Amino acid sequence: MCRHFVYACLCALLLNAATLAAPLQMVANNFPPFTDQTLPYNGLAVDLVSTALSRAGFASEYQEVPWARAIEGLQHDRYDLTVATWFAPERAVYGQFSDPYFTNTIRFIRKKGSHVEFKQLSDLRPYLISVVRGYAYAPAFDSDASLKKHPVTSFASAARMLALGRVQLTLEDETVAQHAFNGELRDIRDELEFLPKPLSESPLHILVRRSHPQHQQIIDGFNQAIRAMQADGTYQTILKRHAND
Repeated sequence: MCRHFVYACLCALLLNAATLAAPLQMVANNFPPFTDQTLPYNGLAVDLVSTALSRAGFASEYQEVPWARAIEGLQHDRYDLTVATWFAPERAVYGQFSDPYFTNTIRFIRKKGSHVEFKQLSDLRPYLISVVRGYAYAPAFDSDASLKKHPVTSFASAARMLALGRVQLTLEDETVAQHAFNGELRDIRDELEFLPKPLSESPLHILVRRSHPQHQQIIDGFNQAIRAMQADGTYQTILKRHAND
């Protein structure tokens, strides 16, 4: 009995040591320019997160899967952390959130020369707004049945409809939209402009599974590393190298 107990404890210690030595398995869905395996450093968010984790003493590996699979894998210990996550109370049950390291800013976009203004959602009732089917923009906007929304399959489609005058507005995260305007929408980017008032601002976090034996150390190390990167200029350097992705 005693030898069996010692053997079991030894196996548990070895398994725990192997877990601690293994690279952290990071996961996200495809969300360019934040997370995208076709981009340098796998995208802006992956670059920031992996750099901060490395500074904190943690090796990491990145995988890209659909969002539902990422969350399910985190809950079942197949992945250690999600790279780019908005806070939700239900996620805090099985994962620990870092401090925010970026902010997703959703803005409306209009055609240049348009007189559309946005101070409150009721201002937009006269206009047709192109939205991406299945996207969540902001709870108040998403649930407002008085707004006229035209669903499309992608932001590129929404922006082209706007440029052609078929809708009066569309909306997107500012960084995501700029990425598109620097790439596939380069031909129409000078025809469109952001409205100054954002619809929403959502802090971006990493989410570490609570079942990881070092989840608190990972969070603390990441938070400290991000603050150090912001202080010494590394954070800004990473933003600049992704500015034209």
